[in-house]
Amino acid sequence: MPRTPSRRTALRGLAAAGAAVVGFDPFTRSWAVTESDQPLSDIPQLDGTLHTDPASLSADADDFGHIVHHRPAVVLRPGSVRDVVAMIRFCNRHGLRTAPRGQGHGTNGQAQVDGGLIIETATLAAIHPVKAHSTSVRVQAGAKWSDVTKATLAHGLTPPVFTDYLELSVGGTLSVGGIGGQTHQHGAQVDNVLELEVVTGAGELLRCSPTRHRDLFDAVLAGLGQCAVVVGATLRLVTAPTTVRHYLLPYDDLHTFLDDQRLLATEQRFAYLEGQVTADAAGAFNQYVIEAVAYGPPAGDTPDDTALLQGLRHDASGAQIADLPYYDFLDRLAPTVAALKEAGLWAYAHPWLNLLVPGRSAADVSATILDALTPDDLGPGVVLLYPVLRERFHAPLLRMPDDPMPYLLAILRTTPPEDAATVQRLLSANRSAYDTARAVGGTNYPVGSIPFERADWREHFGPVWTRFAEARKTYDPQGILVPGQGIF
Repeated sequence: MPRTPSRRTALRGLAAAGAAVVGFDPFTRSWAVTESDQPLSDIPQLDGTLHTDPASLSADADDFGHIVHHRPAVVLRPGSVRDVVAMIRFCNRHGLRTAPRGQGHGTNGQAQVDGGLIIETATLAAIHPVKAHSTSVRVQAGAKWSDVTKATLAHGLTPPVFTDYLELSVGGTLSVGGIGGQTHQHGAQVDNVLELEVVTGAGELLRCSPTRHRDLFDAVLAGLGQCAVVVGATLRLVTAPTTVRHYLLPYDDLHTFLDDQRLLATEQRFAYLEGQVTADAAGAFNQYVIEAVAYGPPAGDTPDDTALLQGLRHDASGAQIADLPYYDFLDRLAPTVAALKEAGLWAYAHPWLNLLVPGRSAADVSATILDALTPDDLGPGVVLLYPVLRERFHAPLLRMPDDPMPYLLAILRTTPPEDAATVQRLLSANRSAYDTARAVGGTNYPVGSIPFERADWREHFGPVWTRFAEARKTYDPQGILVPGQGIF
């Protein structure tokens, strides 16, 4: 976007505001612009704060990927939803790009803006009171799933679907989809939203749902932030179990592993179903584990090992079975994350690959991609491979293969960020893997780092592209929202 004089003046004004927030004059409703000593009168008064200090700008020029770095001009820490409305309207007037940032867990600069405004939603984290027997809960977009779950569990309730890591924001996961081990039963997190509160790219505060502004609702869920900023959501709740039974079932044959997963997904034996792939002593990725969980009362029956494992062909001698409190199971990655942070590995680059592969091609595509993978290229990361049911997905922008049972294949690489050559090689490998999956009808689950051009996005959205583009023109006519995805 060209830098017009208005945009330069706006940036100077924002910088001045960020440097001295208390400099706002309530009588003239303006801040002084340091470079010219002239007031920029249309910067709004805020309940929160604007920041241009180097630490704030540097933090928001990075993300969990530690690969892409676009430095914003200013950071908003909103004190209210009104602040988001006001600053998006300001950005419209001055041609400034803007993007929301939740926990910064993107891996490819998805929530970064070069020279624009970052809206840190973490300060909008309210969770409305939950009542016993409620079927929903209202939360603000910056609330973390861990906090939402703690609030609902106090009343014996839980959201039905979680990603594997709970310390993500509600707004962040709803912008991409939110796939996890419960998805084969309940769909993605976006399929369990009853209503959204959003600020459009034009600066309108709207509520949308399946019966109200349906076009906007469909354009926001898994819409990668292109039409509106999520500031609140009403989430579906279900009865929570008190305890779960956790199964790790080992396999040494890919086809048997996939077939048993397919059986379990079809029969819906388990409330949670995932799978992992690890390397053997020689470095070949040919060891497989089904991770499955059965819920106990009051959400389910007392688990019966014989019935749940009947007909499976895993290595019974290596099976691990344990009973856990429900929240301990959901938050089981917390010790691993703490160890990674302690070792400094959390700050490594994460050129992640996330694909959705047609079930009919899952074995061939997985074998091709895993044969090219080495332990060094994965680092202290993980490989996930598990089925979902297409009929459970309803959000049109979460693009799924045309297959009744697609598989999620996620290669969550970790590598030193200073080794730029390796990072670029792994990004190229991601693109090659995507092309392999795309050739058989696979899609990109866009939380990772696959080099994409605008033409790739148009192909990715396929039959819903025209409707998506129309929603973008309607709700973000100036095209200021979330440029980091590179979609429009």
